[in-house]
Amino acid sequence: MRRYIDICITNQTLQIIEQNSVQKTYPISSAKNGLGEDMGSECTPRGKHKIRAKIGATQPLNSVFIARRPTGEIYTTTLAEKFPQRDWILTRILWLGGLEAGFNRYGKKDSTWRYIYIHGCPDHLMQGQPESHGCIRMANQDIADFFEAVQVNDEVFIHS
Repeated sequence: MRRYIDICITNQTLQIIEQNSVQKTYPISSAKNGLGEDMGSECTPRGKHKIRAKIGATQPLNSVFIARRPTGEIYTTTLAEKFPQRDWILTRILWLGGLEAGFNRYGKKDSTWRYIYIHGCPDHLMQGQPESHGCIRMANQDIADFFEAVQVNDEVFIHS
């Protein structure tokens, strides 16, 4: 049986499933606007996805990314105070691509071009509730661990 990633929005969890068995479970934070596929909605898209790219493999924990590129900065509270408007994307990025034409792929519902990621965030933002702008947020050590456990093209299923 194949490996896939199951993301449950109701439970705010991400699980790696292999051979029909849960291998790992991580807490996550999904979108504060809830579930939805529309461009600009800041909602977490539902359905079947795949990991289309893994970004940041060699970066240290708390590395800051803007537009999928490391800035050379390391997140600190001082840096956060200097840039309070930033939606912090830290440590690693797994860029998702929708697999369901017309639902989360193509047109104004395309998860790839909505830049939907699984990514690290400041650990203090991981409060067990939806707080993101559409992406799936994880604690930094968790995203680093998860990043090593998965591969490009692994399937991701996001549901309530």
